[in-house]
Amino acid sequence: MKRVIVFGSLNMDLTIEAERIPAAGETMTGRGFFTNPGGKGANQAVAAARMGAETYMVGAAGADPFGDQLISSLVEADVDCANVERLDQYPTGVAMIMRVSGDNRIILDPGANHALRTPDVAAALARVATMGDILLTQLECDFTTTLEVLELGRKLGLMTAINPAPAVELPEEIWKSVDVVCVNETECEILTGVYPSDGKTTRQAIETFMERGVKIVAITLGSRGSVVGEAEGIHEVPARNVSAIDTTCAGDTYIGALVAGLAAEMPLSEILSWASCASALATTRLGAQQSIPSLEEVECELAK
Repeated sequence: MKRVIVFGSLNMDLTIEAERIPAAGETMTGRGFFTNPGGKGANQAVAAARMGAETYMVGAAGADPFGDQLISSLVEADVDCANVERLDQYPTGVAMIMRVSGDNRIILDPGANHALRTPDVAAALARVATMGDILLTQLECDFTTTLEVLELGRKLGLMTAINPAPAVELPEEIWKSVDVVCVNETECEILTGVYPSDGKTTRQAIETFMERGVKIVAITLGSRGSVVGEAEGIHEVPARNVSAIDTTCAGDTYIGALVAGLAAEMPLSEILSWASCASALATTRLGAQQSIPSLEEVECELAK
């Protein structure tokens, strides 16, 4: 079985619920405040590990209590954290999350997430990566480093995967170093110029990515499920009917389950059922990592 190596962010999520988004200068009373380990990189690592993949985290956190909690959460999920650096000169990254009607609004302070550079990550990959392993990254760490790490992953013979979020335009040449991309509707439009509003536009977006050299393209569509393209064809996966209360970690859970299935070399149709179910279950619970289901929970739900 291949391993999953995640180069990405670790954030402490500070979450509160409100009836609506406050107007400029307005103070509102909220409810349900809590803190929860998060960060796209860490969330996706936890999701991959909980779905059974041997998972390694590469990243950075501050030498502070939030950093301690984030490392503990990853270790508890069986994620190897030997390559997570603890830095005195930076605080741990923080995400301020407001929950409104089951949806969320997020503001990030990256902190230590922007500290690592390509030589740091290259050294970590030299310690843990072997040819054929999956390297997964996002865009919450240093931008230039992330792009260089994808290129390095390709040179090392790794399967490279990216969740390009928060979405920004990427240089055209980077796509030749990407095997797998997973985007939501907004990210898809920013990167392809096509909003996947229906079957035709979704296929058009997938073809755009594949023409750039990407082998597997996953587009998550919220309540419309997801669509995934590969050389053999396009797979449409409907969303599971659940009572969503918090979508904070739905996308990260989907991606983590997707790469875990790829690491296990499962048929793509089976992987997508996994990922869709895991993502749906995550929306029925509050928070980031604490909402991510285990493999046993996903299999139990799929058996219903």
